[in-house]
Amino acid sequence: MTLFDWELFSCVHEHELLYHTFGRQSFRRTTANLDLFLRRFNQVQLWVVTEVCLCGQLSKRVQLLKKFIKIAAHCREFKNLNSFFAIIMGMSNPAVSRLSQTWEKLPTKFKKFYAEFESMMDPSRNHRSYRLTVTKLEPPIIPFMPLLLKDMTFTHEGNKTFIDSMVNFEKMRIIANTIRQVRHCRSQPFNPDICQPNKNQAEVRGYVRKLCVIDNQRALTQLSYRMEPRRT
Repeated sequence: MTLFDWELFSCVHEHELLYHTFGRQSFRRTTANLDLFLRRFNQVQLWVVTEVCLCGQLSKRVQLLKKFIKIAAHCREFKNLNSFFAIIMGMSNPAVSRLSQTWEKLPTKFKKFYAEFESMMDPSRNHRSYRLTVTKLEPPIIPFMPLLLKDMTFTHEGNKTFIDSMVNFEKMRIIANTIRQVRHCRSQPFNPDICQPNKNQAEVRGYVRKLCVIDNQRALTQLSYRMEPRRT
């Protein structure tokens, strides 16, 4: 999973972040690689929800939650913060989080891991927990791209590009700092040997590149209620 994510992230050109922020129509340029990387985030998130909501047996659902927490831990270990966030957000999706019978049977150790991972996603104080975590990591890093784009959009929309017909260099400096973060994340090559699967490499590679998902929140919620009806 991390190998594929790094491949997608490596293809994103820094200019695409600018096109996305200032409006691609203004530049008449494409953001195809960035769009693909962002779609991957949504796909991984939906993959988690889909797998849990299609698992009809309670004991297997508990095992599935444990599996996803382990995968999230590996993603964090490999500094793949984009998929780490996607997995945890998938587990916090209402269709999954409402499965009280499943969560009740999750071992305490895994509940603690999940709580720790969720705390990293805490949006308070401008995602301070996540930002502090990133500053302690050495590249290569796969960053949480939606937050980087949010930073750039917030800076762009909250500040004028021109003031009295003069370029607002302070605004440009802040945007440049965000782009430098992306450059820093890719400043060291990724070693593919650290996260190679032990067996069935081709099969695993094929699976993670074409995750099957149900891209419909209403359908996922209906599946969730079918497995665990609302308690009366």
